[in-house]
Amino acid sequence: MSEGTFTRVCALSDLPDEGALGVEVGGTPVAVVRSEGEVYAISDICSHAEVNLSEGEVEDGTIECWLHGSCFELTSGKPINPPAVQAVPTYAVKIDGDDVLVSLDTTNS
Repeated sequence: MSEGTFTRVCALSDLPDEGALGVEVGGTPVAVVRSEGEVYAISDICSHAEVNLSEGEVEDGTIECWLHGSCFELTSGKPINPPAVQAVPTYAVKIDGDDVLVSLDTTNS
């Protein structure tokens, strides 16, 4: 993975212990998610219904779409149950002190 351009998206203290925050990076909707002590960045748009994933439940390294219940792995963006069948992009995250930085240049999918 090459080094991309990282953008500060929020403070680490802005994130719930298990939950998500919807942000925009250069006009791209991104869900910044904390789960099991780790921070992830994943597309904030469900691949099935085009609703905000950041409004869903976070549990055991997944985020659930609140509309139809599809869960996506935070590490890969892959859906683990229907109705979604397409993965959503995931993005590189860096933590710098209390700053959370995301790079759209270094997607994992």
